Amino acid sequence: MVKFFNGLRILPRWIIILVDLVIVANASFLAYLLRFNFQLSDLEKHHFQFGIAIYLACALLASLFTKSYAGIVRYTGLQDGVRLMYAILLTSLMIVAVNLAYYYNIGSNLIPFSVILIILFTSFLFLFAYRLAVKYVFSRYGNAIRKKSNVMIFGAGQSGLITKQVIDSDTGSKRRVVGFLEDNENKAGKVLNGTTIYDAKKDIKRVFKDLEITELVISIMNISLQRKNEIVDTCLQLGVKVRSVPPLDKWVKGELSLNQIKEVKIEDLLGRASIALNNDSVNIEIVNQVVLITGAAGSIGSEICRQVLLNGPKTIVLFDQAESALYELDREISLLNIRGARIVTILGDVTNKAILTEVFEAYSPSIVFHAAAYKHVPLVENNPFEAILCNIFGTKYLADMCIQYHVNKFVMISTDKAVNPTNVMGCTKRIAEMYVQSLNNHFKKSDSSTTTFVTTRFGNVLGSNGSVIPLFKKQIAQGGPITVTHPDITRYFMTIPEACQLVLEAAAMGKGGEIFIFDMGDSVKIVDLAKKMILLSGLIINKDIEIVYTGLREGEKLYEELLTSTANNLPTYHDKIMIAEVAAMSYSQVLPKVEHLYKLLVERNELGAVAYMKTLVPEYISNSSRFEVLDK
Repeated sequence: MVKFFNGLRILPRWIIILVDLVIVANASFLAYLLRFNFQLSDLEKHHFQFGIAIYLACALLASLFTKSYAGIVRYTGLQDGVRLMYAILLTSLMIVAVNLAYYYNIGSNLIPFSVILIILFTSFLFLFAYRLAVKYVFSRYGNAIRKKSNVMIFGAGQSGLITKQVIDSDTGSKRRVVGFLEDNENKAGKVLNGTTIYDAKKDIKRVFKDLEITELVISIMNISLQRKNEIVDTCLQLGVKVRSVPPLDKWVKGELSLNQIKEVKIEDLLGRASIALNNDSVNIEIVNQVVLITGAAGSIGSEICRQVLLNGPKTIVLFDQAESALYELDREISLLNIRGARIVTILGDVTNKAILTEVFEAYSPSIVFHAAAYKHVPLVENNPFEAILCNIFGTKYLADMCIQYHVNKFVMISTDKAVNPTNVMGCTKRIAEMYVQSLNNHFKKSDSSTTTFVTTRFGNVLGSNGSVIPLFKKQIAQGGPITVTHPDITRYFMTIPEACQLVLEAAAMGKGGEIFIFDMGDSVKIVDLAKKMILLSGLIINKDIEIVYTGLREGEKLYEELLTSTANNLPTYHDKIMIAEVAAMSYSQVLPKVEHLYKLLVERNELGAVAYMKTLVPEYISNSSRFEVLDK
């Protein structure tokens, strides 16, 4: 039977037109009968056969003009009903025009106006009803013996109703909506579009079991992250797949399609509610300015580029040494550049003083966002000289250049790994922080510089190059195993757009010398992250995908921190941004030490350079590293 229905071809348009005309003829005859109380003699007096023939001719012309026959009957929807109404109204107008012409020439009506009005309603009712009947047969009977999975929709509002209609309208789908879940207790127990609404807070586990639910679709636009995690965790415990409907502004041409209902991703559960920003202050800071962004092609740098572009800079200079990534960014930014900013792409290294000089002389930037850095802990641990050169001296050269060329503001992107560092990467970033802070305080006191130096410090960002989530996704796609360094390791996570929004906000509020830290939310156990990603993929932990512990990598620590044990944080006007109250060294103290570190770098004295860094940052104690010997 299924093969029979699925094998039925879509009827030719001329057959649809013919069926429509037959239905219109019957509707017209019924209209005459209703008007004249089923007295056939009265029908004969008013030449009903001729009237029906004229009406059919007008209906045919209207159908061809409005293309009311064009829709596929088994997929009839609201738009088809609208087209039918247009066709019927046009037919009625044509009949009225014929009637008026006949009246002025003969002196009587060809078709009584009351009959025309009745035909308008009966023909539309019959035409639309027959289409809905065909759709019902195909959707209900044609797929009745096909095995379908039971789906429940979380959210019994407008979005939930549209989601149900989208799922139901796909006759080839193997899913069937059997209920709604709703947190609003007032809706529980009611029926929406023939489907029962259940209480999500009380009935969820029982309902899932009783109705044999295999999939839940989250269709609430304003659901909190905490509630979403609760729902997803319950579904994963019960072996129920979870999908979600995208926000309204992501619907294609304002309409939801079945392909847009996607599986919930781990990023959807780790992000946070949107952050309220003082966009006016950010805009005032950037509009009509020349903005230089180093590390522009990286995860953070590229997002800063996008957000800076939204605030109307005069010129945006994209600076990076990664050729391919910079090329792709240039193409993307050019398409996003609707406000006509000048875009300059510079292929270069922040450790190259010559090219930095050329950039500053040619473009005179007024704001510098410094995101260029070597950041991968194990790789940097094995290549400390490159990290020292890039992270410390690249920052120094750039900061010095800002003083020399009177840049208004320098914003350094740092990391939570600079707090109580256990690796070379974290220590190099901490020394860079110290230099930038001392530079700000020194020149501000002497009034010899107009440059404001600001540092922003935050943790891991979701989906950044080389981060754990893309790695886990790749490992799951390959069939496992997922590698976790330690069962107790935790990390803070923040979305890339969120982090960059806060960077811009901190840049706008910075008065100079601050180290801004961001509210990173709660830390996440990496093993729990791995488990949830496996379950979201519909797989079974340690059966389909195994989790393997590999041990801490060189320089890696179990827990990241945003403040040292001796530091406090000061509030700002933004509840997600705080100022780390860190003791600052004077420029006269920092400069000679940094210069001595450079001598060790030139001498290629690896142990000497790392040991000296430990004197600069006494809290730097190596972990799982060959440099642990220096702590003894």
